[in-house]
Amino acid sequence: MKAYYEARAGEYDDWWLGRGLYANNRPDDWHEERERLIRWISELQPARTLDVACGTGFLTRHLRGEVVGLDQSASMLEVASAQVPHVEFVQCDALTLPFADGSFDRVFASYFYCHLEDEDRRRFLTEVRRVARELVVVGTVLREGEEPTRWDERLLKDGSRWKVFKRVFVPEELATELGGRVLHASRLFLMVASP
Repeated sequence: MKAYYEARAGEYDDWWLGRGLYANNRPDDWHEERERLIRWISELQPARTLDVACGTGFLTRHLRGEVVGLDQSASMLEVASAQVPHVEFVQCDALTLPFADGSFDRVFASYFYCHLEDEDRRRFLTEVRRVARELVVVGTVLREGEEPTRWDERLLKDGSRWKVFKRVFVPEELATELGGRVLHASRLFLMVASP
């Protein structure tokens, strides 16, 4: 996964913006749905937040309060630092967080939890509970006929192909899994909080 995200850093925001390789495969309401998600994020109460797997900082910039962005990819963090210069960024593995117990009010995980297989999910949740009081997870809503757990093939502009583990969620089922509640859900996106 690390090599994939290193290679993808320069084109990662294309996914959010529906351009490049993603220009012709977005639903008609993609931009409206993305803006709805951004509004949900910007409406979270200000908090000392750790944004895990922050990538390019595309969503990080909408978090209010004191924010630390974390990613394993140096290339992602280079883009993030340029886009969100007021945030502190740290390069490390999200499954072994280099922070003291109770360092944060909130861990924010957008499109990270969905890529974790069982053992890594358990490790991540243990670390989250150690360093923060709350976890907020952003992901994709399961659509009819879609496999909820799968290995997707991803294509990058350089022609390379990668296999990536992916989960999509029924909002209430994710809330139950995390022992939390659904904050928001739309046709495409969901946001779940776990105290």
